[in-house]
Amino acid sequence: MCVQYLTTVNIDWVKTHFDLDLPASPAHDVFPTYPGPIVLKSHNTGRTATGLARFGLLPSWAKEETFGRKTYNARAETVAEKPSYKNAWIKRHYALALADAFYEPCYEAGKAVRTAIKQKNQEPMAIASIWDTWTEPETGELIVSFSMLTIEASNHPVMNRMHKPEDEKRTVVPLRPELFNAWLNATTEEAQALLNLDSIPELIFA
Repeated sequence: MCVQYLTTVNIDWVKTHFDLDLPASPAHDVFPTYPGPIVLKSHNTGRTATGLARFGLLPSWAKEETFGRKTYNARAETVAEKPSYKNAWIKRHYALALADAFYEPCYEAGKAVRTAIKQKNQEPMAIASIWDTWTEPETGELIVSFSMLTIEASNHPVMNRMHKPEDEKRTVVPLRPELFNAWLNATTEEAQALLNLDSIPELIFA
């Protein structure tokens, strides 16, 4: 499960792949409830946009923004059913979280070692995510938040080395560039089909 990642600072890469400007982010090292840049598409207007969103999805019914501390990852197998995520999934609120690397604990040395994972080609990653909006009860501020999707990773050569030996192996889903538009435009069936190990580019330990 990904609880920490580095937002990308590669302005040129974002412009090349999305024809969008990367928003300035106050946090490069992101943990749950911190802001990070995402790309999303409005299915009403057809417009693609980028902006900052809170890491840790806040469903509309959440009582407080600290709710996002437990909703930063959504399991692909249950995302359409879990109360926290199903509204975003059904509404096709698909997003891409822009990252240079993400962190997982490796226990191969006998204890947890925080390990950075990035693309082998050293380019940024666009991680399959869902987003939703939440209204701050006291101020009325509309807050956009997101959760990264995760899939089973026991057959992935890098991600199966993460976490304790007895723990389930899982990974977020950085998508190959040719799948970016497919994810943003996906139906629920198409989105589910994209959440697999074949959609992930080659990863290495940073």
